[in-house]
Amino acid sequence: MDSPHFRQAGEVAFGDTDASGWMHFPNIFRHVEAAEHAFLRSLGVLVFARDRGGWPRVRVECDYKRPLRAGDRITVELVVARIGAASVSWKFDVRDAAGEVAATGAMTTVRVGHDGRPCGIPADERAALETGSRPSTPADHGA
Repeated sequence: MDSPHFRQAGEVAFGDTDASGWMHFPNIFRHVEAAEHAFLRSLGVLVFARDRGGWPRVRVECDYKRPLRAGDRITVELVVARIGAASVSWKFDVRDAAGEVAATGAMTTVRVGHDGRPCGIPADERAALETGSRPSTPADHGA
C-alpha cells in the first residue's frame, strides 16, 4: 500500500476486558488511538496542546472479526486513507499474534484550533501526513 502507514505492537490488558473475558468493544479504539498518537509524534505532527488545538474524532466505525482476551499480543496497523482541508481519514486493522484480523475499521479526525473550531492543516503537518515521514527541519509541535 502506497499510503503512509504505521504499525504498533501492544497487549490486551485485563482492564480492557469485560465479564466474558473478551476485550470490551470500545477498548479497541484506545489501542488505535495510542497508535495514531505514536504515528503523529513520529512525524512531528501536533497531537494536542491546549493553546493550539488537536485532532478530535468526528466519525468512527469498527467491524469485529474475532475476540481478543487479556494477555493477547496485538498489532495495530494504521493507514492514512484521505487528507482533506482540515481532516484526516484513517483505516485500521487490529491483528492478533497469528496475524489474523481481530478488528477492522475507520475513523475521521479534524484538525481544530485552541477554540475547538476546524482549521486548515498546517503545511508542514500536511506534508508529513502525505509522505509518512518527518520533515527534514521539523517545527516543535509538542505532545
